[in-house]
Amino acid sequence: MTDNKLIRLIEKRDAVNARIKLEQNKLRSDERRRDTRRKVLAGATVLEWAKRDSEFSSRLMTELKNFLLRDGDRELFGLPHIAQPKGETS
Repeated sequence: MTDNKLIRLIEKRDAVNARIKLEQNKLRSDERRRDTRRKVLAGATVLEWAKRDSEFSSRLMTELKNFLLRDGDRELFGLPHIAQPKGETS
């Protein structure tokens, strides 16, 4: 096999590997998009239930207080910031 032929084969292999990687990335991106949409729709449903049922709303807020750890996320629901232990800064 000549050097030129080997170089061409390697280039073809690299091109195919790049196309495979692009397709894999596209599939992952599509799945992330679908997952995000599912979460948004599920969240909208839960928030609608909370509007209609005060007991459910109270339970939801209790769960959110325990689940949400980032202050920015907690602010979205009107929850207080989590106090940081002394000596820690963000």
